Amino acid sequence: MKLTVGPVAYYWPRAEMNAFYRDIADSEVDRVYLGETVCSKRSELNAADYLTLAQEFREAGKEVVLSTLTLLEAPGELKALRRFCEQREFLVEANDMAAVQFLSEQRLPFVVGSAINCYNPSTFVQLVNLGMVGWNIPVELSRDWLAALLADPVARAKRKETWVEVLGFGYLPLAYSARCFTARSVDRSKDDCRLVCLNYPGGRKVRSQDGSEVFTLNGIQTQSGQRYNLINDLAGMHGLVDAIRLCPEPDQTLNWITAFHDALNASPSETQYRRLPETDVNGYWHKLEGMRHVNE
Repeated sequence: MKLTVGPVAYYWPRAEMNAFYRDIADSEVDRVYLGETVCSKRSELNAADYLTLAQEFREAGKEVVLSTLTLLEAPGELKALRRFCEQREFLVEANDMAAVQFLSEQRLPFVVGSAINCYNPSTFVQLVNLGMVGWNIPVELSRDWLAALLADPVARAKRKETWVEVLGFGYLPLAYSARCFTARSVDRSKDDCRLVCLNYPGGRKVRSQDGSEVFTLNGIQTQSGQRYNLINDLAGMHGLVDAIRLCPEPDQTLNWITAFHDALNASPSETQYRRLPETDVNGYWHKLEGMRHVNE
């Protein structure tokens, strides 16, 4: 099973982004996803910068995939998406159907991101026929659901043509909106946000009246309030999942990469249950409420 790092979902200063990626180049990950997936106004790194990083990661022995925006709202974003999809050096992760269309028209292979609705064998096969070679499953779906989908005779015939990737660590992307909730939270409009997301490198927490963290605001993206963590569920993925994805955080990402790497490479006799922070959850994987934590 491969270890991957997803694109940085938050807005970090350029120097911090470059420092983070220097560390990732020396880490145990096998595949790196690069690109802005949330908001086109986040311009610390542009397309040329990501392509330069992609070259450096490839020279460091990493697989590289370029990730696209998840919600397209303007003609300029569609034009930029087309340019990203027309380059031929690196695989592209399509996070909306416009990218799927561009890539399939050029007969280029692509990865399907978790924001694209793929819930049944027919859709799975259709995407494979269009050129899907990697599939990051929707984050809210369970192990049992994934096993049933891949065991279906229609999907089973296409299974060897694509890898299956699961988000195993990070705050879950739950929804995208045309409105910027981070800007609204400081009484600014989206057009006059003044890049306020820079002030929240891990997103802005939303708490209920009893103080529970229910959501994380990240610009136009709404994330879970609790971090998803499947490090203790890796044993049940063998033979079903090909890659486990970690989403970057402002702190401790490298430590968790090492922890997942060690867990993946441990022998059955060495495998140990890891005590997780109380706020970490894994309910969706067990076909339960996402905010639940299941000990196995």
